[in-house]
Amino acid sequence: MSRNDSKYFSTTKKGEIPELKEELNSQYKDKRKDAVKKVIAAMTVGKDVSSLFTDVVNCMQTENLELKKLVYLYLINYAKSQPDLAILAVNTFVKDSQDPNPLIRALAVRTMGCIRVDKITEYLCDPLQRCLKDDDPYVRKTAAICVAKLYDINAELVEDRGFLESLKDLISDNNPMVVANAVAALAEVQENSSRPIFEITSHTLSKLLTALNECTEWGQVFILDALSRYKAADAREAENIVERVTPRLQHANCAVVLSAVKMILLQMELITSTDVVRNLCKKMAPPLVTLLSAEPEIQYVALRNINLIVQRRPTILAHEIKVFFCKYNDPIYVKMEKLEIMIKLASDRNIDQVLLEFKEYATEVDVDFVRKAVRAIGRCAIKLERAAERCISVLLELIKIKVNYVVQEAIIVIKDIFRRYPNTYESIIATLCESLDTLDEPEAKASMIWIIGEYAERIDNADELLESFLESFPEEPAQVQLQLLTATVKLFLKKPTEGPQQMIQVVLNNATVETDNPDLRDRAYIYWRLLSTDPERTEDEDYAEGSETGFSESPANPANGPASPPTSATGAPATPPSVAPVPDLLGDLMGMDNSIVPVDQPVTPTGPPLPILLPASTGQGLQISAQLTRQDGQIFYSLLFENNSQVSLDGFMIQFNKNTFGLAAAGPLQVPQLQPGMSARTLLPMVMFQNMLQGPPSSVLQVAVKNNQQPVWYFSDKISLLVFFTEDGRMERSSFLETWRSLPDSNEVSKDFPAIVIGSADATVERLAASNMFFIAKRKNANQDVFYFSAKLPRGIPFLIELTTLTGNPGVKCAIKTPSPEMSALFFEAIETLLMG
Repeated sequence: MSRNDSKYFSTTKKGEIPELKEELNSQYKDKRKDAVKKVIAAMTVGKDVSSLFTDVVNCMQTENLELKKLVYLYLINYAKSQPDLAILAVNTFVKDSQDPNPLIRALAVRTMGCIRVDKITEYLCDPLQRCLKDDDPYVRKTAAICVAKLYDINAELVEDRGFLESLKDLISDNNPMVVANAVAALAEVQENSSRPIFEITSHTLSKLLTALNECTEWGQVFILDALSRYKAADAREAENIVERVTPRLQHANCAVVLSAVKMILLQMELITSTDVVRNLCKKMAPPLVTLLSAEPEIQYVALRNINLIVQRRPTILAHEIKVFFCKYNDPIYVKMEKLEIMIKLASDRNIDQVLLEFKEYATEVDVDFVRKAVRAIGRCAIKLERAAERCISVLLELIKIKVNYVVQEAIIVIKDIFRRYPNTYESIIATLCESLDTLDEPEAKASMIWIIGEYAERIDNADELLESFLESFPEEPAQVQLQLLTATVKLFLKKPTEGPQQMIQVVLNNATVETDNPDLRDRAYIYWRLLSTDPERTEDEDYAEGSETGFSESPANPANGPASPPTSATGAPATPPSVAPVPDLLGDLMGMDNSIVPVDQPVTPTGPPLPILLPASTGQGLQISAQLTRQDGQIFYSLLFENNSQVSLDGFMIQFNKNTFGLAAAGPLQVPQLQPGMSARTLLPMVMFQNMLQGPPSSVLQVAVKNNQQPVWYFSDKISLLVFFTEDGRMERSSFLETWRSLPDSNEVSKDFPAIVIGSADATVERLAASNMFFIAKRKNANQDVFYFSAKLPRGIPFLIELTTLTGNPGVKCAIKTPSPEMSALFFEAIETLLMG
């Protein structure tokens, strides 16, 4: 319908349907055409004109293309509600699919595909079969899309009639738009199918790459999306594909650009040449930056994609962070996305610029954006250890502005910074305490309470500060109540004086008697039972709150007397409801992911002497020796238990605190009952990455062991990094060299060992190989020997090792290059022990 057809929408006649019926059956072509236009207009504004179905269908028999299109439009809309009458149109569809005019042939097939009536689909198959092999490319490309529509209606029919094979044949068509539509149809069919339908081969790959240069922009998007699912056979093929697709990065259509970027990123995973990868990253940066000068809606889509890209390849836009600085007239949704990307691109090199921007954003008028900016500063502090102090300085400056919501967000992120860097920035606590009166949001209150409880021993008036929150305890949200409960317990344990003891009685009373919150009540009962029996154990509960500083330093036996039970509102001791005997809470209270494992069938391996970690003099006659070992690619904790006491010991259990490698027990601790004077040795299988400790790597492994007759014993073991080197760490020389060159110089760390003497090169190579450090090559440098070794940590982290020495003389220089240079201190500690024998 043309612009002049608006008059058809303005009629208000009451007898409209009978009049339209009469006009539709007129002997004059023009009158019938006008009548159909009126019907379409009425249908468009929501009037029910389905009663004219038969009369409109009678108008299909026409040579007028415009009228035919209007009738087809009506049919698509009403065929589902009139399926029996829609059959009347089938003969015309079949006839039109063989019309000399390719536009009419395509129109007939397209319309039949859009009429989602089962009775019609079976009549569609023969015309569709012909149109898929039509001489005119316009008809073929329309038929290709029709196959996907038909598959959605009746997948079994499509497969039985061989339409999928016809679609695959169209990928070799000489018309690029036919190829693009065939790819789009196959991709849609694949989405609705659980089995592989569309798999690109090396033959079809060539066809698609050829068609890519000639089809329309949306055809290019379909082809690029299909290519992104193709996995190249090797690095060379991946490079060839990327080279053919790279020109699409300069396309004017942003959808083509983003599809090309997606395809290139996926193929880059297979490219091994660092130079090629570096050049591709350089080529992708300008098109992505250009997208940020488009309309806000396109910017938003581009930013959402860039956010994902920089997570995988931050180097692409590492030098373009300025283009993500927010403009004053950017819509808020664009600003929020830019902020996220700036956090991901922040580095030690550009952090000063980024902090200046964030500080500026924190003074804007949009409250949500200001909050996000303050949180961004905290996230940068957690991400970049070297910049943490500068980030905290900016946060303190913002706190001094005294804007309520800025102060509260700053306290929330500072709490996370304290957790990330314990015992580092506590000097600012006094400044935070000055803002207590302004806190009215639950998360900010909970964060401040956590800070007071965690550092109660450093805050002189910690009890007064917590008491100010306790006045409104019953009205506080659950988040604040839970934090107040825990902070009060921490205060009592760190300052067991009369004031905190009275406070804890009030809190426990409120949390057990006056509350309906089951989480709060259950936690309060746990604290109450622990404080009533062994206050020292409760210190370990900090780990359940997310603290990552390790085990309690306190002895296993109680130091303080039992805490008084909470009292009810009437002053009488509060009695908890009748419960079963209290289970062992060691696993829950130490903040571990792996549960305590009971004794199973004993296993008593033999082996070399183990270092004593818990002497009998400390363990009331129980002596424990232990060491991490590696056997057949598996890590075990080898333990020796010796009972030098006068009583039998049984019910042994073990637990590991959070540690750098996330070590945890993989099975039950198998120790039999130990009679006095008896000993037992066992191997405990271990798993990694369960109890991860955040922060700098540490070689300390903190262990808790208990039995049925004694209290919990805590001891520390020393982790050797060599235990984690895997058996598949051997590298080819070429791979070794390439990996060494690909890692930046900042990842190389070295250390001198002046006292170590390497007497025999062969013996040293053999000793290192026993710890899965594999010899690569040897060369001469002046009068010194330089040895190269490779090793690998779990998750595929390579260690490239260089040892320089003058054989038989004191002095060894060890250099390593690895993607994880923070592990260097642990490595040097382990290699020194190994080389000294």
